[in-house]
This record gives sequence, C-alpha cells and structure tokens, in this order.
Amino acid sequence: MKKYNLAVVGATGMVGESMISILEERAFPVEQLTPLASKRSLGQKVNFRSEDLEIIDLDNFDFKGIDFAFFSAGAAVSREFAPLAAKAGAVVIDNTSEFRYDDEIPLVVPEVNPSALSEYRAKNIVANPICSTFQLMIALAPIHNHTPIKKINIATYQSISGAGRSAIELLEKQLTDNNTSSTDSHQLFAHNVIPQIGEFQDNGYTLEEIKLDWDTKKIHVEEYHGFTECRYCHKPMSHNVKTDGQFKVIYTKCGCTRMLSLIHI
Repeated sequence: MKKYNLAVVGATGMVGESMISILEERAFPVEQLTPLASKRSLGQKVNFRSEDLEIIDLDNFDFKGIDFAFFSAGAAVSREFAPLAAKAGAVVIDNTSEFRYDDEIPLVVPEVNPSALSEYRAKNIVANPICSTFQLMIALAPIHNHTPIKKINIATYQSISGAGRSAIELLEKQLTDNNTSSTDSHQLFAHNVIPQIGEFQDNGYTLEEIKLDWDTKKIHVEEYHGFTECRYCHKPMSHNVKTDGQFKVIYTKCGCTRMLSLIHI
C-alpha cells in the first residue's frame, strides 16, 4: 500500500490534535507526519503512533515533498500558507473559513458530494464546511436525493470547544465554582445556553448562522427556505443539530427511516 507524507498545520490546537489522533485511529497510510505551528509552540511535541514529534515552525517550512497538508490554524494562516503548500505540490485540506466560498475550490462532505473532489485540481485545495453542516448534510442528503427540500428550520446546540481550548477551561472552572457569573470579559457557559455564535450581521443573523446556510446550499441543497439558529451550550465536546423540513413529496416515518439507514459513515 502506498504511504503518504502529511503535514498538519495547527498541530498543537484542539482540532489539530484531533486530526492527528484520527489519522492514527483509522490507520491512515502515513510515511511521515510533520506537525507545524507558530513559533509560540516551538519546543512542544505531539504524539503519533507512540512517537513524540517535535513541532516545526510553519514560517520556515518548505512543503515540497508533502502529499497532503491539513490546515486548521485559522483563516489568516490558511490565506497566507495554503497557496504556498498547494503550489509546492501538496493537496491542501482546509478546515477554516478561508476558501469555502471560492467557486474554484470544492466544499466537500465525503458522504454527500464526493464527486466534487475532482474539482480540487484548479487550486490544489479542498475546503471543509463548518462542523454543524457535516452532521446536517449527512442526515438530509439521502432524503433530499429522493425528494427535494422546500423548507428547513435548523437549530444547532454547539459545544464550547468551538470557542477554543480557553473556553473549555473556563467552562470547567465555572462548573466547579458555585459563585460564578457573567462578567464583561467572560460569558457564563456553565448550565447555560448562549443564543449567539459570531457577530450579528445586517440581516439579523449571526455569521455562524449565515455560514451554515451558505455551506448547505453550496454542497447539496441549492434552493430552500427556512430559518437557522446557532447556540453554544454547556458541554465541552459534541455538537447537536435539530431540524424540521418540508419536502416536495410526503414520506412516512418508515420511508424516511429506510432512506437514513442507507447512510454510510
């Protein structure tokens, strides 16, 4: 079996750590894994297949010889370094918002629109949608393939991990402190639901809600109407998505269950 040279940009972040863990868990055929991060992380190590790998400075790294580069260090980092990696010959898998709405870059959920991967050659970059879109599209696509969606209302209940490691640490502190409360600098996450993720835009929706709408339309469901609400809730990991929809053809509960049973993850 062919093996590949991989780079993970943002390797010391929560998502980067999860990427490395999943690569090992799924026994991806890795020849060499290179963990990359900013100068602030130099001296740190990540563990992969029982080996401690030292963090390498992204600023001075040459991507030549890398087959796949996974980026999850924020949109600004992807904007600067992903094109350099792609130009050096690496296929970039970008987990930020930077390239999602570029018409020349495919936005892919492998279980839903794998054929879109063929479009990566235009820029050697593949974009990922926001995390809630993954869950939503895997559930909706089998039904939408049989009868197009007319309207969907979406509510997400997202874990605090979406706000970063510091938010999880704050949640854990609040859960053990009975006197905690909201301040100007800290939201109260413990035993609470925060009805806003991202800044409100001119249309009254937050940026996270707009992203979910854009992602869904670009990946699979081009035209639909409905409402989207995104919230943080008091759990460290795992997002939930609730949706109700109207379809052009009415199916029974058993019929929908049959279609959902065809999902392979």
